[in-house]
Amino acid sequence: MTVPGDLRELIDTTRYRLADPEDSGRAAVIGRARADLADRGCTVLPGFIRPELVETLRAQGAALAPHAHYAVERVNAYNIPLDADLPADHPGRIVLERGNAFVARDRIPADALIHRLYTSAEFKRFVADCFDLAELHEFADPLAGLCLNVVAPGMSHPWHFDTNEFTVSMLTQPADSGGVFEYCPNIRSPRAENLDAVRAVLTGSGAPRPQRLHLRPGDLQLFRGRFSLHRVSPVSGAAQRHSAIFAYTDRPGVIGTAERTRQLFGRVLPDHLAAADRAVRGDQLLD
Repeated sequence: MTVPGDLRELIDTTRYRLADPEDSGRAAVIGRARADLADRGCTVLPGFIRPELVETLRAQGAALAPHAHYAVERVNAYNIPLDADLPADHPGRIVLERGNAFVARDRIPADALIHRLYTSAEFKRFVADCFDLAELHEFADPLAGLCLNVVAPGMSHPWHFDTNEFTVSMLTQPADSGGVFEYCPNIRSPRAENLDAVRAVLTGSGAPRPQRLHLRPGDLQLFRGRFSLHRVSPVSGAAQRHSAIFAYTDRPGVIGTAERTRQLFGRVLPDHLAAADRAVRGDQLLD
């Protein structure tokens, strides 16, 4: 028996028995996730969504995609202004082209599968346990907390770091070709930017070598995106690549910067302007 909003309505309970905190199957899934995150900053739970809901997941994403803010822009991996005062050899001076688009949270209806999953208390408790956190908060940003990432054919989501520490995502529609998630696990830490390693990846001049993930619709990905440089490789073929991004943090009140919000959504809200002088960050890393 389920109740409205019950996580069991959405996930494949034959593979992921998550409703009972004492279930040994739940503990095993969490144990594997923690080991993966510690070792390589990323874990994937394949087939997380019920098989009969995968087409609904895809169709809902396709219906949302036309609401994405689309603009080809010149950016850097830190999503800070290109004219920022940086040393000449800083990797933030390497200019990339960003051609992906985002559907903001305020365009996603509350009954969409991705919204139901994002706001589920059971799901948040599970994600917090996987990241070994006492508690987890939805990203306070009214636009970036939950969004749909759209990468059209001929475009890519270039190398970048996330603002929030803990990123959860789910592919809803794959590209015909390309659109591979690539990442360099834990290339920086809360105490060190490791600029030489970041520069090597951006210029293709040596180690570290990025890892590649071939995701399927309904797979759940947990990722330490603030510390792992990552991108979506160029998409080709006829189909767009769609993925839902669920942004969480271990501290309440985290809101994106006005600069980055304009890049991603083409607009800012009063919340972003008000947050500029009271930004909540747990480190001194570039954004």
